[in-house]
Formats: sequence, C-alpha cells, structure tokens
Amino acid sequence: MRTFNHVGIVTTEKKEGAVLNGGLNVWLTDYGKSPNRIEWLKFEKGSCLPELVQTQTHTAYTVPDLAKELKGKKVIFGPAVCDEHLTIAFIEEEGIAVELMEIQ
Repeated sequence: MRTFNHVGIVTTEKKEGAVLNGGLNVWLTDYGKSPNRIEWLKFEKGSCLPELVQTQTHTAYTVPDLAKELKGKKVIFGPAVCDEHLTIAFIEEEGIAVELMEIQ
C-alpha cells in the first residue's frame, strides 16, 4: 500500500534551506519542514535523473516493499540506495513521474 509522502516541484531558483545532493546534481529542500510537504528541486547540469523528473512535478509515496511495488511498472530511475534508511525509485504512471520510497 502506498502512503503519501511529499510533492516534488521543479524550480529554476535555489530555495532557502536547499542542500545540494551531489550524487544527483540537484538542490533539494526538506519537505518535512513544509506544511504542505513540498520538496523544491533545482537541477544542475549533468543530473542523472530522468528528464520527466527534471521538468515536471512528481508525487512521492512510501511503500513497505519497493521491489514488490516496482514489479510490472515502468521504472525510469533506480532503485537507488540513498542511505542506510532510504531506497528510492521513480516510475512513470499516468504520464507523470512517481517517486516510491522504502524507508527502513
């Protein structure tokens, strides 16, 4: 079962509090500090994330079993281990990017 986590919105300006994820070449804000669970993303040249993620808003969900959730889906990125607690992947559904997150 998917549980809503956040909305990622692409911007051309670096937002206050954004930190650079050097591996993905993207500036990110902490959606946990947003009352509306918004994660702002400002991409740098050379980001490995798909064009769909870099150009459109995405919705993110936590899932209990990422591998199971990805079966039969159109995976456009990942799975990628972010740290010992988080693995993510992006799929395309209904023409948009959807981020799936498994949190340990």
